[in-house]
Amino acid sequence: MANKPEQGAHFSTTHWSLVVQAGDLADPAARSALETLCRRYWFPLYAFVRREGYGIHDSQDLTQAFFARFLEKDYLHQADPSRGRFRSFLLASLRHFLANDRDYAKAAKRGGGGTVLSLDFSQAEDRYLHEPDTDWTAEKLFHRRWALELLQTVMDRLRAEWATEERRAFFLAVQTFLSGTDPTRTYAEVAHELETTEGSVKTAVHRLRRRYRELLREEIAHTVTEPEQIEEEIRQLFDALQGN
Repeated sequence: MANKPEQGAHFSTTHWSLVVQAGDLADPAARSALETLCRRYWFPLYAFVRREGYGIHDSQDLTQAFFARFLEKDYLHQADPSRGRFRSFLLASLRHFLANDRDYAKAAKRGGGGTVLSLDFSQAEDRYLHEPDTDWTAEKLFHRRWALELLQTVMDRLRAEWATEERRAFFLAVQTFLSGTDPTRTYAEVAHELETTEGSVKTAVHRLRRRYRELLREEIAHTVTEPEQIEEEIRQLFDALQGN
C-alpha cells in the first residue's frame, strides 16, 4: 500500500489528466500533450468520418478541419471530468463538429480553415480499406481502430526498448507470442532458431508479456483522468476489438 502516493504522483502528469487540469491550455505542457494525443489517435476519427459516408477527400478535409477547430477553440470547457476518457470526448466533439459546424467545415475544404496539426493522410485510405467490410457502425469502427492504434503504440514502445542489434533479433523471433500473428510457431522452434533453450525462451516471453501489460496500462493512463478507470478501459477496448 505504501506505493500509492507515488502512483498518484505519476498519474497526475499523464496526458489527458494534464490537459483537463489545465483546462484552457494556458499551460504549454498541456497544449503539447493534447497535440500528442491528437496525432496518435487521429486515424480512428478519419475511419469514423469515412464510415459515415463521406468520400476520401472530404474525409481528409473534415478530419483536418476538425482538429483545427478542436485546437483553436476552447472545446475543453465541454469536457466532463466525471467521464474522463479522451476517446469519448474526442468522438463527441467530432459528432458536434459534423452536426453543427458545417459552415466552418465547408470553408476549411476550400482552404480557409488553416492547418494547426500536421496529419499524414498518405496511407489513410489504404488502412481504411483493410477495415472489416461488415455492418459495423461508424462508432463501433472508431472504437475498434482506437484499440488497435493503442495496442500498436504499446508494441512500438516495447520494440524500441529492444532496439539494440543483439536484442532486436531476439524480439523479432518471439514477438509472435505477444501478438498471436503465427499461432503455429512453437517455443521449441524459436529456441532452435536462436540457439538457446526452450526454457530461456519461455522465461523471456513471460517477462515481455509482463512488460507489455505495464506499457498498456501506461498508455491507457494517458487517455483517462483517474487511475480507477484503467481496468474498465482495458475491458472496453478489448470488447471493441470484437465489435461489442
